Amino acid sequence: MAAVVGQSEGSSVPRSADVARLAGVSRKTVSRVLNNEPYVSEDARTRVLAAAEELGYRLNQAARTLVSGRTGSLGVVALGTAGYGTASLLVHIERAVRDEGYALRVVNTPDGDPAGIAGAVESLLEQGVDGVIVSEPIVEGDVSVRVDVPVLFLGAPPAFSAARTVTVGVGAHELARAATEHLLDLGHATVHHLAGPRRWYATKDRIEGWRAALAARGAHEPPLLNGDWSAASGHAVGEALATDRSVTAVFAAGDEMAIGLIHALREAGRRVPQDISVVGFDGNPVFAYVSPPLTTVRQPFEAAAREGIRLLVHAIEKPHTDLPRASDPPVELIVRGSTAPPPPHPDTAGRRTT
Repeated sequence: MAAVVGQSEGSSVPRSADVARLAGVSRKTVSRVLNNEPYVSEDARTRVLAAAEELGYRLNQAARTLVSGRTGSLGVVALGTAGYGTASLLVHIERAVRDEGYALRVVNTPDGDPAGIAGAVESLLEQGVDGVIVSEPIVEGDVSVRVDVPVLFLGAPPAFSAARTVTVGVGAHELARAATEHLLDLGHATVHHLAGPRRWYATKDRIEGWRAALAARGAHEPPLLNGDWSAASGHAVGEALATDRSVTAVFAAGDEMAIGLIHALREAGRRVPQDISVVGFDGNPVFAYVSPPLTTVRQPFEAAAREGIRLLVHAIEKPHTDLPRASDPPVELIVRGSTAPPPPHPDTAGRRTT
């Protein structure tokens, strides 16, 4: 006959003793399992976790702090913009942090200046976070801050020193190279690049990937075109490009800029992709439903967030062990209707057949 386990007398809230009784283990074993400590058999760990879930038991946060010396929270410094890329990365960071059993505290830095980054990190440290995540893609000067907890830098090199640093890229260089190679593979003699703001790490990585692809094929490198991630900036560049009949392919560093560019080209009578092919960057699923559907490279936001958080938690919970090897981010090119081989003769681009 199975034992029936009730909650501790006089309480409607399940306690560790209730979990221990249901799992058939000691309270110390319950504590070890819920604090993710070693030297617990897989059988005992499984029974404790199943009992805790059945009873709806949650380890008291104050007790966790006293036992482990940790608060069970991570802090993220995020760029305060509503762009698809930055917002998507933050969503996946939150999910990965929650899946690791931690809480997340977020501080935005709208301007991305060094003082703002330092202030954001200091604010998180004052809240007692066990680790810091820097998803800050703007660089301008040195960040002066001392951090005594592990720090994860996502998508950018370390901006300051810390007790232990973890760096996980999102593969922007490789994605930019893949986007450029796709256009070269279609037969375009060269590829123009609509870059993002120069202050962003992401801009630098994408420019380097574009240049590497052109250099590897011996293709001419056209002058850089500059945008600010917005569709409006892409539209402005498109208006200028529309008068240059030698342009047959453009790689835009952001999907929104690519859409603005296409709109301006079509307004000027240039056909996409028959006259000019356009590739975006980010993988915003909305742009599968524009006309023409946008060819793009998808940033591996989920993979980068999960890999980064996995390594950060390892650095926190096993400070005296080597970090596992970071996995390479995937490269995903999504080919849609905005790219095609170049027209037979560039000087005839834009002319419509009758």
